[in-house]
Amino acid sequence: MPAGEIWYSSETPTNDDEAWVWGQIKAEARRDAESEPALASYLYSTILSHSSFERSLSFHLGNKLSSPTLLSTLLYDLFLNTFSSDPALRAAAVADLRAARVRDPACVSFSHCLLNYKGFLACQAHRIAHKLWTESRRPLALALHSRISDVFAVDIHPAARIGKGILLDHATGVVIGETAVIGNNVSILHHVTLGGTGKASEDRHPKIGDGVLIGAGATILGNIKIGDGAKIGAGSVVLIDVPPRTTAVGNPARLVGGKEKPSRLEEIPGESMDHTSFISEWSDYII
Repeated sequence: MPAGEIWYSSETPTNDDEAWVWGQIKAEARRDAESEPALASYLYSTILSHSSFERSLSFHLGNKLSSPTLLSTLLYDLFLNTFSSDPALRAAAVADLRAARVRDPACVSFSHCLLNYKGFLACQAHRIAHKLWTESRRPLALALHSRISDVFAVDIHPAARIGKGILLDHATGVVIGETAVIGNNVSILHHVTLGGTGKASEDRHPKIGDGVLIGAGATILGNIKIGDGAKIGAGSVVLIDVPPRTTAVGNPARLVGGKEKPSRLEEIPGESMDHTSFISEWSDYII
């Protein structure tokens, strides 16, 4: 991959999408400031005082990730310069906001996600770290990675490649290794690990296709492929490839319907968020 290139596997949303979402965020912030005066100053400083989405996001991330030796002003400048110069990064952030708003019933507004969803914030900060990594600014990328892990309890190596429309739901304990690749419109629950199987130093982490849903506590290990539109059940341990549009459940994971003729999923699980449709088809599922 050429230096500085951000990896996404499909078209980016338009500037109109970004403008519409930013308008929604500001309207929601005004409404919340009026209804809850205790939050008015906070909402003004993080959203309403800013002229653009990238300025608001950069300010908020800079404050979240700052430390006594990594100043918020330094981080703000770093984030803003990167978001401003790369429309693909902003488009990915907008797609992630839309993903949370549509897929998570607990997400009551775009502004709620922007301000409070640590999975969303960790993902946007990772995108900056990945950009730095591809530009050979690796010490800074690793320092940012460390702060993301400390603050959000989400550990994503800066070399990992992540698409857009990503939902890290709850996000606590998510670990994504160096050579992992995640496609578009993927939903991942808390305590998911995309890890290696030993000390190999080459390509050693999972490749997650578009539209995949990975349930809470699932562990996927090694340089294996999870096909487009597949579903990984909560708590599963996956060590071999999972075909597209199938469901893998258990420890070790096995395909619902059997390896020879696995049951096929009609909906895209990463978007439908249906975690339990396999139960009616799994005849030996017993309480």
